[in-house]
Amino acid sequence: MTTQAIILAAGRGSRLGEVTGRTPKPLIPVAGRPIIVHQLDGLLQAGIRSVAIVTGYLGHEIETELGNGSVAAATITYFRQEELNGSAKALELAREFADNEPFIFSWGDILVEPANYQRVVQASRFTGAAIAVNPVDDPAEGAAVYVDDPSGDGDVTNIVEKPAPGTSETPWNNAGLGVLPPAIWPIIEKLEPSERGEYDLTDAIATLVKNGRRVRAVPVEGPWFDIGTPENLKEARRTFGGRP
Repeated sequence: MTTQAIILAAGRGSRLGEVTGRTPKPLIPVAGRPIIVHQLDGLLQAGIRSVAIVTGYLGHEIETELGNGSVAAATITYFRQEELNGSAKALELAREFADNEPFIFSWGDILVEPANYQRVVQASRFTGAAIAVNPVDDPAEGAAVYVDDPSGDGDVTNIVEKPAPGTSETPWNNAGLGVLPPAIWPIIEKLEPSERGEYDLTDAIATLVKNGRRVRAVPVEGPWFDIGTPENLKEARRTFGGRP
């Protein structure tokens, strides 16, 4: 049973321009609350009370805002990624926190309906691993997820990080949250950097699949946003009831 979570919240979000000049991306407000607070709500609804947050850019702002989590009846532990060298290395900082148990992971700029966290936990109960996916026209800006069922509700067969535009044969994109088993850690240890010089968590998950581990795909229910541009932010605020 998954009882802990790791949120990756180290990046700056340079495409957001002045919006992140003094505010780390996870603290950007949507519908009156920071993005990361929406995530914590989803985790709490899924029964998660122990959370690690990997910070980086303006990390002290996140730590000051959320504190130790006691206000939300949770416990928050912080780790600092000094060198922004990829999501897999960010996750690895919290390996000791995970304590050789399965855990929920989430990127700190993902916004979905809270119920999706419980859905990925439920999907992982028989396989030990699950990732949320969302349909897009072309997953070139994210990671293309290949699933053995066209509906997206099936087992992952492959993941390709940032494929060349127009080359993907799947509409499913890595939605940025899921459940991973302890078997991910030795894979991250041996992971090679991408052409961009980063260690991508999606590459590690792809290796997990190639090693024969079942990873369940879970289509996101409701809206999905990766708050990466001013346009994304404006649409998220409109969709979730905030002010653009």
